[in-house]
Amino acid sequence: MGGGVFTYIISLTNGLSEDFDVYVAYAVRKQTPINYKDYFNKNVHLIKVNNFTRQISIHDIKAFFEIKKICKNVNPDIIHLHSSKAGVLGRWAFNGKNIPVFYTPHGYSFLMSNISPFKKKLYRFMEFISAKRNCTTISCSVGENRETQKLTSRAFHVDNGINVKDIDAVLNNQDSNKNKSKVVFTIGRISTQKGPKVFNKIAESLPNTKFVWIGDGELRSQLTSPNIEVTGWKNRSEALKLTSKYGIFLLTSKWEGLPISLLESMYMKKVCVVSNVSGNNNVIVDGENGYLCNSINDYVNAIKRILVDTPNNIVNSAYNNIMTHYNSNIMVKEYANIYREKLWEIKSKNKSQNLN
Repeated sequence: MGGGVFTYIISLTNGLSEDFDVYVAYAVRKQTPINYKDYFNKNVHLIKVNNFTRQISIHDIKAFFEIKKICKNVNPDIIHLHSSKAGVLGRWAFNGKNIPVFYTPHGYSFLMSNISPFKKKLYRFMEFISAKRNCTTISCSVGENRETQKLTSRAFHVDNGINVKDIDAVLNNQDSNKNKSKVVFTIGRISTQKGPKVFNKIAESLPNTKFVWIGDGELRSQLTSPNIEVTGWKNRSEALKLTSKYGIFLLTSKWEGLPISLLESMYMKKVCVVSNVSGNNNVIVDGENGYLCNSINDYVNAIKRILVDTPNNIVNSAYNNIMTHYNSNIMVKEYANIYREKLWEIKSKNKSQNLN
């Protein structure tokens, strides 16, 4: 768990822990904060999976048996798998008959544009055959759900949501709409997915504007424009405080699930300029609550307009979207209802079988 998925898992598990006994079987990444345990409520049980790795390897076999052992020890009523690795291993480790299994992809790996055609076909095939298992896929956005429906009919979606109280606590309720500086910023790993080459070209086209990339990554060398500052990895609190200082959120992603960084920027009343890809365009309506872009010129022209005059109507519309829909209170309630409905369905089925 790292980046946006880490933030998502915190919001979901902390919210669910008020009514459910929650266990999280996990592994960490470079982006995972050193003090990650402190982010979870004390009543959330954390179990490290020693053999979880991002790449396909021999460790996957060990991880397969490791998570089966964890499940046997915990004896859960519900299993919810998050991201591709856990999604594939978990759907084959658990049959979904006695314990309901759910899966949330958080961005399908076969949609990545930085992998070979062979790997794309391999990942899609793995998702296709795994989708045949007794499992329900809950996508985190409308766009991701469309991809899911190509794989299985057992599919619906619950939009990502952010914990606004946690953000307020970090920022001490300061007014992040002041936009003290019209600096253009993004946040995340400097990777192919996030489009650093496009980010760099936009910065080159606006040499008198400051750009900030909050994060780090393997493609840092692609950010060569002299008006770009790369902060390196920051913990969540530091990243939010930096975000609060800047006015324009730029997201040049090539693919997304439903980015937490976008939702957080909308809540903090930043003007959002994002790529017109699934996930982003499920949230942003061009000209209403942000700007969708298909080319370098689109990005540059949108930023130029914002630099001249901050569109407060767009900012306020984005903020209202978070308060009425894309927040963790709503997200947690939807998941809780799904879990309870499934448990009730199983209970009723077992009762019926016993009567027969």
